[in-house]
Amino acid sequence: MKTRILLSGCSGKMGHAVSALVEERDDCEICAGIDLSSTGHEGYPVYSSIFDFPGEADVLIDFSHPSGLASLLEYGKQHHLPLVLCTTGYSKEQTESVRAASAEIPVFSSGNMSLGINLLIELSKKAAQVLGEGFDIEIVEMHHNQKIDAPSGTALMIADAINQVREDSMQYVYDRHSQRKKREKKEIGLHSVRGGTIVGEHQVIFAGQSEVLTLSHSAQSKELFAAGAVNAAVFMAGKGPGLYDMSHLI
Repeated sequence: MKTRILLSGCSGKMGHAVSALVEERDDCEICAGIDLSSTGHEGYPVYSSIFDFPGEADVLIDFSHPSGLASLLEYGKQHHLPLVLCTTGYSKEQTESVRAASAEIPVFSSGNMSLGINLLIELSKKAAQVLGEGFDIEIVEMHHNQKIDAPSGTALMIADAINQVREDSMQYVYDRHSQRKKREKKEIGLHSVRGGTIVGEHQVIFAGQSEVLTLSHSAQSKELFAAGAVNAAVFMAGKGPGLYDMSHLI
């Protein structure tokens, strides 16, 4: 039986990528889309509000906007629907609301759906453990000029993972031009570049005495993230309440 996917943000670039990918798969289908606009050529009905959807789904994929999170969580709890949240730029309060909702329904949340990025995160954690405090840590992320949030959700995922290894002792520094002082050892610098059609580039720099280690990942196409989202959706169908991420899928 095919997994029935409700696609939030179906008219956006990632929504189109997910739709195209699902058409090529035999294990899932999109039963409806949620978006404020519609091209009329999606091949499935599109609703401006998730609460207008009259049918049934097995899982929801969200590639929309942080402002829509509350309604998605509420709908998920009302219908006991698993959610795959791929949108980035959540506030601390929204992140906490996702965690709270996962006590009632299954929620898959990741700032990046790439297998390679999640391997980069694990390697960064290992490097932070091995290299210790003698190495300064800087994270550089580059994306296309249409991306709204900065730093990227992925950059924050990397920083949070390293900070966890360092027992939450690190301070994130986003803007050095306003500071006239030497770099402190407990800093993680985060730097954002926006330009052109860059899909996604992330570098984690460990700078020590007379040596520098750089871990990097380059995304070549949005289809990479679409594939991760669809795989997560098929994985989440039928799961019990809890907060899931790429480590569960891997």
